[in-house]
Amino acid sequence: IAKEVKDALSSSSLIRKMFEEGAALKKIHGAENIFDFSLGNPDLSPPPAFHKTLLELVNEETPGVHGYMPNAGYPETRAAIAEKVSAEHGVLIDSSHVIMSVGAAGALNTVFKAILNPADEVIVNKPYFMEYRAYAKNHRGNIIEVETEDDFNLNLEGIRSALSNETAAVLINSPNNPTGRVYTSETLKALSAILSLHGEKTGRYPYLIADEPYREIVFNGIKTAPVLNAYKNSIVVSSYSKSLSLAGERIGYIALSPDADEAALLAEALIYATRVLGFVNAPALMQRCVERLTKETVNIAVYRERRDAFKQVLDAVDIHYAEPEGAFYIFAKVPHRKGRAAQETDAGEDDLAFCEHLKKYLILGVPGAGFGKKGWMRFAYCVNDKLIKASADAFKKALAAWRGEMIR
Repeated sequence: IAKEVKDALSSSSLIRKMFEEGAALKKIHGAENIFDFSLGNPDLSPPPAFHKTLLELVNEETPGVHGYMPNAGYPETRAAIAEKVSAEHGVLIDSSHVIMSVGAAGALNTVFKAILNPADEVIVNKPYFMEYRAYAKNHRGNIIEVETEDDFNLNLEGIRSALSNETAAVLINSPNNPTGRVYTSETLKALSAILSLHGEKTGRYPYLIADEPYREIVFNGIKTAPVLNAYKNSIVVSSYSKSLSLAGERIGYIALSPDADEAALLAEALIYATRVLGFVNAPALMQRCVERLTKETVNIAVYRERRDAFKQVLDAVDIHYAEPEGAFYIFAKVPHRKGRAAQETDAGEDDLAFCEHLKKYLILGVPGAGFGKKGWMRFAYCVNDKLIKASADAFKKALAAWRGEMIR
């Protein structure tokens, strides 16, 4: 086994670790008795239009329909995605600015392959989806972490200070996993000004990469701000894993700003990277599906209702959390134990210990350390609402024991 991979295995994803432990607990206690909030695996069925479209496509017998196509994807699919992205981001792009990908993860690896030189840096905002680090390392790049503000908004001055001659990109994720924060247009414009000024000074304009698989999952009238019209060297990566509940189908896309420096060459580089990374092309059947479903989503209202139900559970036991504006996660602060001083709490309780404690009550969440933020933990509420409500008693008992209180 390669040393780098062997080392990585010893610190493998805490998300997957908790998910696997949950699977083991379900075998012992029954799935209905485990409050598993570990993995962001959507439980909502895809919309009815997906099933109808899929059946129609499966029954087609056109010769070559399951064969190779251009590495960038079917031209008609790329055109449909371009129309969708143009409306979302307030720019006019065409099919030449779209490359179909094997999910958002495949898209990010493709982008990093295309833009990173050895030791180039990618700035991320902490907390963040920790697989970003592995994706950058796959292509000889380094992740540079910047702490967010206390409310988990972008720390613009922190990003400014982290920029260097080696900065290839700033990677943002809005709505954010794990915090649910959605960045505003004003914030993105301010970030654009910082990146533009850095480019003018150094001659190297970093890419702004927006990871957007949760774009459509926003609440209370909030809108996900456009990126492609905010900064010329911007790239959007996305997938249908969340908006259509097609996580296992691995279908996504990359969309480029039409104003990007050497946009045509960048598109060629991404197409080349798609091929040599072994993806070859995005799944053919799913490309043909999503081409017809650009205006469809799962029922977002269900996630809003689940968010509110989970907030009630946490409020009842006085667990503090960041208000989720989108996605389907709640990022909660580990409560301090009875007798701990306030300054100790501020320094961060042991999220690993708290998660182990919750497991005794058959509650599964992911330690904040798995996102680079100790003292916090993430709960995924993309689960049945009955499970969320049923967890209330388990949370009450777990928190009473954690705080050394008597259960009434």
